Amino acid sequence: MRPLVLQVDDLAKRYGATIALEDVSFALNAGEVCGLLGENGAGKSTLVKALSGVVSPDRGEIRLKGDRFRPTSIVDANRLGVSTAFQELSLVPSLSVATNLALPDAPKNAIGLVSGRELRRRAEATLADWGAADIRPSDIVDSLPLGVRQRVEIIRALARNPSVLLLDEPTSALSDREWLFGLIDRVLKEGVSILYITHKLDEIRRLCRRCIILRNGQKVLDQAVSEMSNDDIFRSMAGRSAVEQFIAAPSAARPQDVPALEASHLTGEGIEDVSFALQPGEILGVAGLEGHGQGPLFRALVGLHPLRGGRIAVAGTARGLHSPRVARAAGVVLVPEERKTEGIFKDLSTIANISVPVIRRVSPLHFLNKQRERQLVEQVIPDVDLPEHFLPLPITDLSGGSQQKAVLARALVVGARCLLLFDPTRGVDVGAKQSIYRMMRAFVHDGGAILFYSTELDELVHLCDRCLVLYRNHIAGEVSGGALSQELVLSLASGQAAQAQPIAGGSP
Repeated sequence: MRPLVLQVDDLAKRYGATIALEDVSFALNAGEVCGLLGENGAGKSTLVKALSGVVSPDRGEIRLKGDRFRPTSIVDANRLGVSTAFQELSLVPSLSVATNLALPDAPKNAIGLVSGRELRRRAEATLADWGAADIRPSDIVDSLPLGVRQRVEIIRALARNPSVLLLDEPTSALSDREWLFGLIDRVLKEGVSILYITHKLDEIRRLCRRCIILRNGQKVLDQAVSEMSNDDIFRSMAGRSAVEQFIAAPSAARPQDVPALEASHLTGEGIEDVSFALQPGEILGVAGLEGHGQGPLFRALVGLHPLRGGRIAVAGTARGLHSPRVARAAGVVLVPEERKTEGIFKDLSTIANISVPVIRRVSPLHFLNKQRERQLVEQVIPDVDLPEHFLPLPITDLSGGSQQKAVLARALVVGARCLLLFDPTRGVDVGAKQSIYRMMRAFVHDGGAILFYSTELDELVHLCDRCLVLYRNHIAGEVSGGALSQELVLSLASGQAAQAQPIAGGSP
């Protein structure tokens, strides 16, 4: 029998009238990975924050190796033996990788100053030890791709040698899950207990013998994974039976039309001679491993990334899309990668987050007409399945899935005809994913066009009419029709395919 490491009894937390956790109890044994599942808003994040010292529970008891555990901060929790890799990264973006790995105890020299040489030496050793020698300690975190930042977040949590490791959606931005799975196997042999929070059932089945499911702040299930089907898991999470994972629909692409968005020989930092044509009614996928040009491409299309050459045309007319505002006026809207830092205005209400790009239309003589604002917003929220009663709430009170729906509603309220969706389902639950899939299908059915990047290859395979595959900053190939498979996409993305597929209509 493995020794008990973490014991949680009757944990409860409220925010006003909202119940975040209610009487949650569970235990973790040494060398065990326990999955934690639940829809967005089920209480997972609050539980992680309570265990990490971010929030104090209103009631209940936590014991770590038999001792009462009541951390007052993340640093306190780390010192006591609980370390967390957060989905919403806790790294300091303006500091280097080396400094972030050392915080809060940076090495100092004889006169009490932080030793830069020792800082770099320790960081190099730490990164190499955890299989990330390719990351440079001197790089500023904010300059790194999201997937690299997530690796640094995970390494920092592992390097603290915790007794309990909390991994919150750890693969949501990783292009190589096997790297993480190998590290998990390593620390399990050392007796570390892991609480693994994810929406991905394949990861639960691969890593966890047991999983806990929360719904509406309460534990509704604590059971062996082998004893449950996927439908059993979804029913416990959502209180209803599973819906289809993907919504089958015939292609609405109209190849005889003028392309909705056309890129010709785009070249810039991170992009090399990229050309494609996106048709009205089409979902055109973009696949690529982390750092192969997908981020610069999407940002360049709305003026957020400088180009050295190339041409962009919208509905057949060459356009200089020098800023998101200009792109939006042309009907091209980007839904960015990082919802928390790039997608939402944290100090505003949900309705204000949606209406902000059209605020002038509802502000005659510079006075906000709230009735007209609400009328505009109410026209689009059904398209993303966002409940009307969420509109007056601060957007930070919403779950991640509902926040993403608000970001998508903002894109629709401006009348976009071409959506650039960069990993829009990252970190959202199964129900929210279905809402996003339905919105995408309805959007292209009505004549819109979508350029869609996802880290989940099955989404690209099932939702897209065609898929462009990026490798080393250029298009390595295009896959469509019956040839569109995860295996071929991954082969092209890894540079392993002997022959790239011809780019049908992709070189205007």
